[in-house]
Amino acid sequence: MAFSADELRVLRRALANALHPTPLPEEDVQDCLRLAGAVDEVVSEAGRLRAFLLADLARYRDALPGSLSGYLELLQDALAAGYDPRPDDLAALRALRAGPVAAALLERCQVLAERSVRARLAGRAVPVTTPAPRGRLLALRGGLSAAKEPERPRTPSRPAEPARPPAPGERPMPKPSEVFPPRRRPAPAPPAEERAVS
Repeated sequence: MAFSADELRVLRRALANALHPTPLPEEDVQDCLRLAGAVDEVVSEAGRLRAFLLADLARYRDALPGSLSGYLELLQDALAAGYDPRPDDLAALRALRAGPVAAALLERCQVLAERSVRARLAGRAVPVTTPAPRGRLLALRGGLSAAKEPERPRTPSRPAEPARPPAPGERPMPKPSEVFPPRRRPAPAPPAEERAVS
């Protein structure tokens, strides 16, 4: 989820008010309510998108083997987003395991399905696997100049080796423009002169 600069200002003011409660002006309250509404809309849109993607995955699975590449791609995306493979997915992948991508996906799905079944039998919630978190973002005073990365020792650059001259009996490699000269455009015909008939 990404916030615009205005939304970040509203969020910052709301967090500052949460830490140090003070009465807010009416404009700030309205900004906070608009931001909360926008976040709710994004969350519901993400739910609709997830439902659409799962329905799309089911359509591709039903159209196998003709939709093989699309199905494998959608399944990989769904697994990366935390999708728990269903028995239909495992059956489809078993039928397609002759391909290397399908075989690798089958192994991955079997591990995830086994983990899911064990978690359900143990009576606990299935952990959702998500993509690896991104690195931490740091804000530094003074921008990049304040970061002062350690200088790397510079390696002296080698002088460029001169191209070896062609052997006496060997012809040099022709340039593409020599082999395929550019096409000459025909010169435009001179405008026809109108002669006055007297």
